[in-house]
Amino acid sequence: MFRKLSACILILAAWHVSAQTYEVPVSEAHEPMMRGKYEPTWESLMTHETPEWFRNAKFGIWAHWGPQCVEGSGDWMARGLYIEGSDQANYHRQHYGHPSEFGFKDVLPLFKAERWNADSLVARYKRVGAQYFFVLGNHHDNFDLWDSRYQEWNSMKIGPKRDILAEWAAAAKKYGLPLGISFHADHAWTWYEPSQRYDQSGSKAGVYYDGHLTKADGIGKWWEGLDPQNLYAQNHPLSERSWSNSQIHSQWDWTHGAAMPTQEFVTNFYDRTLDAINRYQPDLIYFDVTVLPFYNISDAGMKIATHFYNKNPRAVVFGKILDGEQRKALTWDVERGAPNEIVDEPWQTCNCIGDWHYNTSVYERGRYKTAAMVVRQLVDIVSKNGCLLLNIPLRADGTYDEKEAKFLDELEVWMKQNGESIFGTRPWSRFGEGPVAEADIRLNAQGFNDSQYNRMNSRDIRFNQTKQYLYVTAMGWPEDGKLVVRSLAKGNPDFGKSISSVYLLGYGTVKASQTAEGLVVTLPRQVNDIAPVLRIRK
Repeated sequence: MFRKLSACILILAAWHVSAQTYEVPVSEAHEPMMRGKYEPTWESLMTHETPEWFRNAKFGIWAHWGPQCVEGSGDWMARGLYIEGSDQANYHRQHYGHPSEFGFKDVLPLFKAERWNADSLVARYKRVGAQYFFVLGNHHDNFDLWDSRYQEWNSMKIGPKRDILAEWAAAAKKYGLPLGISFHADHAWTWYEPSQRYDQSGSKAGVYYDGHLTKADGIGKWWEGLDPQNLYAQNHPLSERSWSNSQIHSQWDWTHGAAMPTQEFVTNFYDRTLDAINRYQPDLIYFDVTVLPFYNISDAGMKIATHFYNKNPRAVVFGKILDGEQRKALTWDVERGAPNEIVDEPWQTCNCIGDWHYNTSVYERGRYKTAAMVVRQLVDIVSKNGCLLLNIPLRADGTYDEKEAKFLDELEVWMKQNGESIFGTRPWSRFGEGPVAEADIRLNAQGFNDSQYNRMNSRDIRFNQTKQYLYVTAMGWPEDGKLVVRSLAKGNPDFGKSISSVYLLGYGTVKASQTAEGLVVTLPRQVNDIAPVLRIRK
């Protein structure tokens, strides 16, 4: 009786999802969704499994790079310059002019990418150890970094006058790295809302910013013939207060006071995303959003994922703030942090050594993450069945600075010596031990708990394994040269084999003894500047 009842519930659930109606349904008139094995329902997408190649990859590098790097004032500057009194607005006014006269549209031609060489950058990232490579397709600024069919504000027409995605894709293919593209422009509708406003005081009080411009306003200007509403998408009322202030509500949740987007806007994002997928053949796509774009108000995100899965059997689609069921359909992305447990389904952390877009103050103040901190994060994530996607911010000209170069050099040294303990591994029976592993560390919204890596030391240990070996990584070198691994104490049922010696990567065999306290390992001199890795035959 219970089985029959469960089957009826499943049938009703499937009917409910397939019969769901949306407030803003997407149109497939321009870009039809590819039909095939998968249908745009949760039941169908949950049959998709994150491919083994991604589970083995463990580490990717992201070029989160576009016109918002021009001013060097950090992430979200295209929004911040319209928020009166903010640091980004003050910087913009001082160096470029008042936003009613020189807005973000006028920053776009200054994005020249004059020293950018996709080939040399991707080659460098592969030497560091990247197993996949991500690029920005568009950000919340709504500017497409390719020869876009559906967005006239793009990198072929304005700024570099180059198809950025095409050059990135060619370099990734040359060096054998799976290509990922991130799409963020579904947020422009609400994200750009400060551009609808005007100064509250001063000589320009009451003079509107760019959000009210029309195509007719461009007559005689450099942007004549372009419609600014195709960039800013602000021909709509402001959202409720919780959305329209300087803080975005609940990671883009459209059900908490956001002004509803039009079908034209939703379909435009859908068309642009399918255009890029079809032309540049990525293996991964990333959405900076709760679940999927326009989740719960439109089927656009569901249809994009379905199209991608049907088109590419290697496909990986990332979404944020996913529940347990949704993680069976999509690959969970955690921003700047990690859960404190092994996760059954493969997942990813996205993080950055500085700000998401290039920030000169981060460089000047020496606030980049160190290679040691990133290694600690990578090892911790891998021990929990995850991968790390790391952004190395590029300047507007397409280069990284000398501090970032030093970071890459240091990371490369550790990865070359210890990469076998990362790539192709799987979690052990437990992910780790030590003060941080045993602490109550929780995610904040979509992540944001990576301060835990500042607290780690040699007592924090992480485990992962292959069929042949168990790898044990301490998050630092013990000052007295003695490493005690409590999880490998004598008689531990998780590792029944007795241990008399272990292999220190980069050095060789070292002495070890199992006691009731743990596996006691005598380490030699430091063979790297970050973290020792032990290899134990199973």
